[in-house]
Amino acid sequence: MTLTAVKTKTSCGNFFEDFHVGQVIRHGTPKTINEGDTALYTALYGSRFAVQSGTAFAENIGYPYYPLDDLLVFHVVFGKTVGDISLNAVANLGYSDCRFLMPVYAGDTVSATSEVIGLKENSNGKTGVVYVRSTGYRHKEPGNPEKVLEYTRWVMVKKRDEDASAPETTLPDLPDGISEDCLGQAVPELSIDNWDFDLSGSPFRFDDYEVGEKINHVDGMTVEEAEHQLATRLYQNTAKVHFNHHSEKNSRFGKRLIYGGHVISLARALSFNGLGNAFHITGINAGRHVAPLFAGDTVYAWSEVLDKKRIEGRSDIAALRLRLVATKDLICGDFPYKNEDGKYQDGVILDLDYWVVIPV
Repeated sequence: MTLTAVKTKTSCGNFFEDFHVGQVIRHGTPKTINEGDTALYTALYGSRFAVQSGTAFAENIGYPYYPLDDLLVFHVVFGKTVGDISLNAVANLGYSDCRFLMPVYAGDTVSATSEVIGLKENSNGKTGVVYVRSTGYRHKEPGNPEKVLEYTRWVMVKKRDEDASAPETTLPDLPDGISEDCLGQAVPELSIDNWDFDLSGSPFRFDDYEVGEKINHVDGMTVEEAEHQLATRLYQNTAKVHFNHHSEKNSRFGKRLIYGGHVISLARALSFNGLGNAFHITGINAGRHVAPLFAGDTVYAWSEVLDKKRIEGRSDIAALRLRLVATKDLICGDFPYKNEDGKYQDGVILDLDYWVVIPV
C-alpha cells in the first residue's frame, strides 16, 4: 500500500470553497446518550435544575423519566456537524431560530443533518462565513427518525486556496425570533400542583418576574483546561481550535479556544441562582459569541427579562424571554453589556436571547 493510497482515506474536513448553497449533509456517527453522559455533563457545569436532575421530581410532575438537559442535546447534535461544517473553523459566530421540539431521554440515539443556506467570503480573502440549518433526530423506531432540535448557525471557515474564486454571496433571511407557537412544545402536560418549590431550590414562578427586571447570578466559575477538553470530547466535537495545541499555538491567539457552547452551558448553569424554576430552554432566538474564552478565565453571568408570554392552551407553564449575558473575569453587579456607542463592553463574551418555560 502506498502512502498516497493511505492519504485518500482520511479527511481534512471541508474548507470554505467546498460548500455550496442547497448542499445537504448527513453527518456521521449517531450517538446514544446514556446516563454516564448526563453525569459527566453535570460534573462539567454543575447544572442544578430539578427536572433534569432527578427522576422522582420529574415523574412526580408528569414526565415518564427525567429528560436530558436541553443543552446536552444541543451540544451532541452540534458535535455531529463539526467534522463536515467547522473542522476548519476560525470561530463559531452565532445562532438563531433554535427550537427544542421534544424531550430526549437517556438511552435515546441522536443523529444530525445540515443544509447550507448561505455563503459570504470575507474581505481578507482568507476565510468565509458559512450558514447552515442543522436538525437533530432521535431514533426510537427503525426508519422513523423524530426531530428533536432545529437551529441555524453561522461559522467562519478557512479557505483551502486563498486564490480560489469567491462564491456568489447568499445571505439567508433569518427570523427575529422563534415562533411563539413553539413555546413549550417539548414539555408534556405537567401536574404543577405536585411541583415542590423547596426541592426545586427556588420559590419563584412566572408571575414573580417582570419585564425589564435584571438578575445578577452572583457566582463565578473558572474554566480549567481539562474541563473544556473533556467537554469537546463528550460531544465528539473535533474542531482543532478546541483541542489541538500543537496547531493552535501558531494561531492568532496562540492557544486553544474554548468551544462557545461551553460558555453557554456555564452561563446557563450559573443562571440557576435567580431562575431556579426556569427548567426548560424552549428556543433560542439569537446568540452571539462576542469574544473568546480561554482556560484560566472566570465566567460570570446576568439575565434580563425581555418579555413574558402565556402559552395558549397551557395552565401549567408559561414562558419568559431572557437575555443571558456572560462575562470573563468581570463580576456582573452593574450588569455589563454595551457602551453608549453600541459596542460590547470589554469582558462580555456571550449575548444570548432565548425563551425558557417556568411554572405558572
